Amino acid sequence: MDIATFGAGCFWHVELAFSRLNGVIATAVGYAGGTTDNPTYHDVCSKTTGHAEAVQISFDPVRVSYEKLLELFWNIHDPTQLNRQGVDVGVQYRSVIFYHSPDQKSVAEQSKQVLQESPMYLGRVIVTQISPAPHFWKAEEYHQQYLIKHGKTYC
Repeated sequence: MDIATFGAGCFWHVELAFSRLNGVIATAVGYAGGTTDNPTYHDVCSKTTGHAEAVQISFDPVRVSYEKLLELFWNIHDPTQLNRQGVDVGVQYRSVIFYHSPDQKSVAEQSKQVLQESPMYLGRVIVTQISPAPHFWKAEEYHQQYLIKHGKTYC
């Protein structure tokens, strides 16, 4: 089993997308990359903690590669939007890959470069951050599997 952590806007949508991928064992939504220990949703929404809404993914690398996770990550959000995704605005909605190993860092940087050079992003800059995985603070229980619990498919 391996771990990957991504921020791509509202964590409910991101969690749902990854939870459907074959080879993903478990997902958890939470907060990462900020300065406050054990932040709450209220803290993160105050825009004072620096945390991103993030999803931590436990996956079986035999069944799904890190590259495949990155492919899904790039496809479920707009990596050219700085500190926002659609109507959700703030640093907590930033596009970020938190890597857990030098290999993940290398693969993430390479995938970002390939995507940046693709015609799809001609004239637009991918602003996704690639950062070492910090402590992941699991969000409150009511946020876990939120869309599934409420029978929804999107935020």
